[in-house]
Amino acid sequence: MPGLAELTYTTLGGVAGAAASGYLTRHHERRQLRAAVMQRLHAVAEVTAGVRDVELGWAPVSRTADGRRRLTDVLGVRAVLGDGTDAEHAQREAFAGLTVAALAAGVPRRVTDFAAGSCERTLECTVIALADRRIGGVLGDDAEELVRRADEYQRSAVGLLLHRLWHPWRARPVTRRRIRDLRVDVAVLDRHQQAAREVLTRTEHVERLSAGLERGPVAPPRTAEGGAA
Repeated sequence: MPGLAELTYTTLGGVAGAAASGYLTRHHERRQLRAAVMQRLHAVAEVTAGVRDVELGWAPVSRTADGRRRLTDVLGVRAVLGDGTDAEHAQREAFAGLTVAALAAGVPRRVTDFAAGSCERTLECTVIALADRRIGGVLGDDAEELVRRADEYQRSAVGLLLHRLWHPWRARPVTRRRIRDLRVDVAVLDRHQQAAREVLTRTEHVERLSAGLERGPVAPPRTAEGGAA
């Protein structure tokens, strides 16, 4: 029969082995959960950055996260990706997958909501810039400035999500402060966004946009040699 020492070492070895096995299993699961979030986040980013143009048409009726009518709904247009897919519909599907993956990985819901909301705003600001170009640039430099602000806000909001995903304990003490900063940033962005929406949704601008879209794609600029750029 084994002695007390052998039993002690055998028992401790079994406990240590079980602990190591459990740690490796949890570590593997965390890696899988993080990979799922990264995959979903990449899908959202692809949609947000892949808007090609706006075209006449009605997207499925829906509202933004803060309850507003979508600008595309007001203008009677669709934002489309390179393959002709409705961008807002694709974005909603990507958001659903991101939310599930982020919650499973332990990312707080409000952090995920800020990241998703920032992508939604970036897409609308892109629509604003595209629509403004179609009607002759009535917003001037404000259109590009709006897109820049939206991009910066998106980077900050998504950055917080990634920080909570990869460094949950280190990020926890600063999450509240960073959310307060995001609230300030989005309030400023919202004022600029609302001002641009008010200009674009004036009756004369909506009519000009519709007429321009009926005529077809915007012609490419001409080069000095007289050909298309």
